[in-house]
Amino acid sequence: MTAPMERIQVLDTIEKDIITCLQSAGQALTELSKEKSSLKQAEVQTNQFLKTLNQVEAKLTEQINYLTQVSTGQPHEGSGYASQKVLQMAWHRLEHARSRVNELERIKNKHLQARAALRNQQQITQVQQNGSQPVTNAHGGTSA
Repeated sequence: MTAPMERIQVLDTIEKDIITCLQSAGQALTELSKEKSSLKQAEVQTNQFLKTLNQVEAKLTEQINYLTQVSTGQPHEGSGYASQKVLQMAWHRLEHARSRVNELERIKNKHLQARAALRNQQQITQVQQNGSQPVTNAHGGTSA
C-alpha cells in the first residue's frame, strides 16, 4: 500500500475514534441526566471517553509532527517534497549553466570579431606600407 493511502487510512481511524469519543461522552451525559442514573455506567462511559480522547490526541500529534517535517523540507519516508526540491534546484542549476554558456558564446563571438577586425586592419596597414593592392582570398579575407 502506498504512503498516501496509509495516511488517509490513519486519518479515517482518527475520525472514527473521534466519533467513538463523542458517543461515549454523550452516553455518559445521558446516564447522568437520568432520574435514577447508574454511577457505574456513567464511570464506564467516562473512562471510555478519556481513553479514546488520549488515543485521538496521540494520533493527531503524530500527524501534526509528520506534516511539520514534510512542510519544512526535512527528509521523510513517503514524502515527495525532498525529491521535488532536488529536481527544482537541478532545473535552476541547468538554467544558470545555459545562461552562462550563452554569455560565454557571446563573449567568444565578440572576441573573434575583434580579432578579425584587427587582422584586417593589420593587412590594410601592410598593404599601405608595401604599396601593393590587397588580394581577396576565397574566404572573403584579404592578403598581400
